[in-house]
Amino acid sequence: MTKTSHEIEKDFIENMAVKTGKELKEWMLLLKKIDTPKRNELVNWLKTVQNLKHTYATMLTAIYLNNGKSVYGNSNDLLENQISKYEIWRPLFETVSNKILHHFPEVKMIPKKTYVSFTAKREFAAINIKSKELRLGMDLGEIPYDGKLEKAKLTGPMPRISHMVILKENEDFSDTVLNWLNESYNRINK
Repeated sequence: MTKTSHEIEKDFIENMAVKTGKELKEWMLLLKKIDTPKRNELVNWLKTVQNLKHTYATMLTAIYLNNGKSVYGNSNDLLENQISKYEIWRPLFETVSNKILHHFPEVKMIPKKTYVSFTAKREFAAINIKSKELRLGMDLGEIPYDGKLEKAKLTGPMPRISHMVILKENEDFSDTVLNWLNESYNRINK
């Protein structure tokens, strides 16, 4: 089973001394001494001067730039951070996500930092919570765009999420949208 970003980060933090030779507090003090707030420069310094693997350098930099705190927190925090920015969309998000999970009982809803993933063997749908709408993205390959079904403009999901629909009210999650979700789901289970 694929680990979530939270699980990967948690494992890294818990085993940091073994994986990097230093505890988190030590790394935070070292990074504070580097005279740059730029992410790429910090990552490069960790890789070249401290000989860390790229993945470790990237995770450590992200934690440092997040004031020494976990970037991914736990799944509930990731979801709550997204919804709390645009509280108006909470009821619609809950309705849509519950319908997806009910229709596809084996699917997992996995909150990410910038979106919510719906995953079976791999991600087949994703939701971005925006200020003016919910964007439901799907993996629909070469199906033509038709006005309701648009080219995906989501933050975060993999490029295979090719299409999206805009949701502003419960009625927007129609039988047609459910059919597109079925098609997307079936594409990942080939």
